Amino acid sequence: MTRVMFDSVARLQTRSAVYPIDYKRRSLLILLTAAALLMMLIMAGWLTNPDALSVQLDQRNLPPSFQHLFGTDWLGRDMFVRVMKGLLLSIQTGLAGAVCSAMIAAVLGIASALFGRQADRIITWLTDLFLSVPHLVALILVAFVCGGGMKGIVIGIALTHWPALARLIRAEAMQLMAAQYVQVSRRLGRSLFWIARRHMLPHLLPQLTVGLILLFPHAILHEAAVTFIGLGLPPHQPAIGIILSESMRYLSSGMWWLAVLPGAALLAAVRAFDVIGSHTKRLLDSQQYERL
Repeated sequence: MTRVMFDSVARLQTRSAVYPIDYKRRSLLILLTAAALLMMLIMAGWLTNPDALSVQLDQRNLPPSFQHLFGTDWLGRDMFVRVMKGLLLSIQTGLAGAVCSAMIAAVLGIASALFGRQADRIITWLTDLFLSVPHLVALILVAFVCGGGMKGIVIGIALTHWPALARLIRAEAMQLMAAQYVQVSRRLGRSLFWIARRHMLPHLLPQLTVGLILLFPHAILHEAAVTFIGLGLPPHQPAIGIILSESMRYLSSGMWWLAVLPGAALLAAVRAFDVIGSHTKRLLDSQQYERL
């Protein structure tokens, strides 16, 4: 009895040492701060007046001021409105591509564990094939084949960003397939679809959620990169890649705000997604550890 009590106290002390309460509170505070910053950027993109995107030649090339926070461009358009609209468009594009990519990763990762060694070998070979090609190169090729535009970017992100998450889901699904309750379900005649829906998806949902959030920074940056070289969104849309591409022609004349401020806003949005994903993973890991 004394030994059992000693082991319980030691286990509780170990958990508190690994995941102290202050650490979890700090992670939650950082997560909420990043989420608030991200919501401010999204709301700014929704609420800003699109009339500020109209051409006003008498207001062109103005530096940042209280009237124009990010200055104006060579056509007199308010850069703050253009940047916020561009970030909103990039987030929407990244969301569509990341969701499709996470769905592909979930299907392939679970199928690799459910359908035996032959299916596992094929899916593993396919994953290694996509991992052998840099994301940006593959994204450019897919976007070019699909004709560019938002459709090409979304398809490119969906087809190039799933391998790393699929490997993680496959490893977790393999462990679940070896669990006793899954083996009992199979002996009782449950179908593979039933096992995937009732046993695997509830356990894999936290990993999928964190993986989806962490896909956002890559999706947004790659969308901006492909648009920057002219294979992404059309020029008439206020995308961040288009803004940065157009600003390169005016940096030599001293209009630094055309590139610095849109680039800083893009990095802030990407960093906010990265912080949300990493701290969400830490909080989920601490909760999972406390259940042991």
